Amino acid sequence: MARIQFTPQLRRFTDTPELECAAATLAEALAAAFVLNPRLRGYVLDDQGELRPNVAVFVDGRRSQDIHQTLRADSQVFVLQALSGG
Repeated sequence: MARIQFTPQLRRFTDTPELECAAATLAEALAAAFVLNPRLRGYVLDDQGELRPNVAVFVDGRRSQDIHQTLRADSQVFVLQALSGG
């Protein structure tokens, strides 16, 4: 099963479930997390259902901006707030 985790930056604002799910795509994995905490959706997705610009998602160690990216059965997904500044 694919495993999805949220980094501590998002935990400052809302509960971020860590879960394993039988998701075929990144969108399905995120939807499973949003069932556990619907408020999380607004922090991760914009009004069009796409990833917010300030959210970075890594699937199996590679950054992904494609909400429809296919996941493997053993995929590791990490969702974090992108940081800016200097």
